[in-house]
Amino acid sequence: MKDEQLLRYSRQIMLPEMDVSGQQKLIDATVLIVGMGGLGCPAAMYLAAAGVGHLIIADDDVVELTNLQRQIAHSQSNIGEPKVNSVQKTLLGLNPDLKITALHKRLSGEDLSQAVSQADLVVDACDNFTTRFAINRSCIEHRKPLVSGAAIRMEGQVAVFDSRDTQSPCYQCLYSEGEDEDVSCSQNGVMAPLVGIIGAVQAMEAIKILTGIGCSLAGRLLLLDASNLQWREMKLPRDRKCDVCGD
Repeated sequence: MKDEQLLRYSRQIMLPEMDVSGQQKLIDATVLIVGMGGLGCPAAMYLAAAGVGHLIIADDDVVELTNLQRQIAHSQSNIGEPKVNSVQKTLLGLNPDLKITALHKRLSGEDLSQAVSQADLVVDACDNFTTRFAINRSCIEHRKPLVSGAAIRMEGQVAVFDSRDTQSPCYQCLYSEGEDEDVSCSQNGVMAPLVGIIGAVQAMEAIKILTGIGCSLAGRLLLLDASNLQWREMKLPRDRKCDVCGD
């Protein structure tokens, strides 16, 4: 680690749980973030600032005016630009030491499998069930931990699915395919700071898993009601009859 990096990350390194060894794990890590919207923007920015060495960011969309209310990595000047290009500039502004692979496409099939296989961890920040189920299957296939987040209206949730742990559930233990009702922000609305809270929690879980700090959310589901700022936690056992991860 260079002297400049020791200074940049000094506030993390001084934490006894992290130390230099934990910071080096972040620098050596590769994280795939699928979705550069309300959740992906804060998650990517915190992971970049914290020192994750290689971020693979994927999104097929372009920046629109309606995005700017909550997608904090984009700005007015980025309207009409691919979201991954906009975010890449923001992240390199935060931390020029980053390696960023920007994929302006909706990941599926072999493209998704290849991106997941290259990562040490996957952050699901997308906004549709089809992609979420595909990410889940690919993470199980390649045995990669998955940090999943969702936010709509005034409600958010975060969970970790870690197929390296035989007791951990997968995303499909929580939701069955076919439960694909429209939960988009364009149809239902969403409060701006809510996605920031959920995205930041996703980044925190990713850092914990990559460094081995603390206990991850695997086997638990966090639910946030932002209208009264109440968190609830539910145990999420593995479904032994799950079509994807079951026995």
